[in-house]
Order: sequence, then structure tokens, then C-alpha cells
Amino acid sequence: MKNFNLWMMGYVLLITISAFAQQSTKNRLSKIEADSLLIAYSKTTNIVFPFAIKSVDKGSQDILVQKAKGLENILQIKAAQKGFFQTNLTVVTADGKLYSFILNYDEQSPQLNLTLNKSKPKEQEIYFSEENINDQDVEEYSKLAYYDKKKVYGERESKYDIAFALNGIFIRDDVMYYRINVTNTSKINYDIDQLRFYIRDTKKVKRTASQEIEITPLYVLNNEPKIEGEAENTFVFALPKFTIPEKKYLAIQLMEKNGGRHLELKVKNTKLVKVTVLPKL
Repeated sequence: MKNFNLWMMGYVLLITISAFAQQSTKNRLSKIEADSLLIAYSKTTNIVFPFAIKSVDKGSQDILVQKAKGLENILQIKAAQKGFFQTNLTVVTADGKLYSFILNYDEQSPQLNLTLNKSKPKEQEIYFSEENINDQDVEEYSKLAYYDKKKVYGERESKYDIAFALNGIFIRDDVMYYRINVTNTSKINYDIDQLRFYIRDTKKVKRTASQEIEITPLYVLNNEPKIEGEAENTFVFALPKFTIPEKKYLAIQLMEKNGGRHLELKVKNTKLVKVTVLPKL
């Protein structure tokens, strides 16, 4: 009996050691602490990263995020909605590092200019885009797109006495030109808060963040901030050349400043590939 008890104790000890060894080989999650960030509706927060920004994911449509035009490592953030509920922002840079931020609304004392680097702030480098685009050519091709008679149809939304339409898509070299018309048939002026371009997921799972990429224009022709009552304006937006992956679409968003007359166009890749090639200057 004594030998049996000793054998059982040895067996239990062996099982315990084996289980501990198996447990110790499992991967362990390390928590990445998020930084707290205060942003405002009327002011822009700028964050300078030590490397080029490769991916941005925001947890809510209540915030606006974009890379500074022509720069690769400066992110600009502001609130799209006053008093928004707390949300988050995730950024991945070219060195493979992930940055996580908790965003809160503060109109009075937002954090405006921040830097994330190992060196002193004054030594922070700025990374310019490598695009070799002639600004004068882009302006001239925008004018050609404005006057071109070829049109696209079907990309239109009309409500609140505002008609928002994409009526032309053109391309020359590595730049695409989007001709957009905004017509205000009401007697109330329409002050434009933003007219932006995003690539978004076709389907969004409820209560999860959607990957969203904003495309910043290289140039805007007829960039009027207001559409007078009973008037219209035709814009031409010059954007870097792109196509849309499967299960995504191009969202063109028009939002009214201090108002609620917001409109949005959803453009699929089948429409984008039917572009008109502009003649060479």
C-alpha cells in the first residue's frame, strides 16, 4: 500500500510538471498602453511620427483623420462631431510599430502639436511623399477635365434641395480628375464644411471599427467654400491614381458647416475604370 501511495504521488507530480511546462510554452499577450489625446471641432491636432505612416484606423465616424498633404509622417486629426463619445485611433508606421490613442473631446484646451520620437522634438525629421507630380500640369489638366463634354451617369444624390453629382472621371499619367457638381435650389446658402474622398468597406460589422482610407486631393479647381442659394458650382478634384479593392467602394462625402444637409456618393470600381483619358498638353 505504501508503495502504491508513493507511485500515485510521483504520477501526480509528473502530470503537474508536464501541465506547467505546456502552459509556459503558450504565447503571452503583452498589453500596449494607449495614449490619451484631446481633440476639438474647430482646431486641428498635428502628430509627427518618427517614420512614415502606413495605416490608420479610427474607431468612429465622429473624427476626421488625414496625412498632411505631401508629407508621410504627419497625421492631422479633428472632431467631425461636437461632443462625440470617447473613441480610439490606431496608427501603424513604416518601422512596424503600432500606436494606440484614446480620443476625447475638448473644445477649449485640445492638444495641438505633438511629436512621437526618440530624439528631441526639434530634431524630428519630415518625410515628403516621393510622388513626382508637376503642380502646373495638374492645374492645366484640371481645366481640361472641367470643360470636357464626356460625362458619367448614375452617381448622384439629391435631398434637402441640394443635388450632389459626380459627372466626370478623367485620367492623365498618375493623376485622376473627378468632376463634381453641387447645385443648391434652396434659398439658403450652403456652407461647405468638408468635401472628402474615402475608400471604405462595403460591409461593416456592427460595433466594430471599419478600415477607412482617406485620399487627399493634390489640387482642387473652383474650390469654393460656399454654394449660394439658387446657385451651383462645379469642382474638379485631382487625386493620386488608384483603383478599389474587392468589397470596398469610394465614398465622396459632402457635409454642411453648422448644418445637417449632408450627402454622400458611393462609387464602385466598375465605374472608376471607365475613365476618360485626357489629351496630352
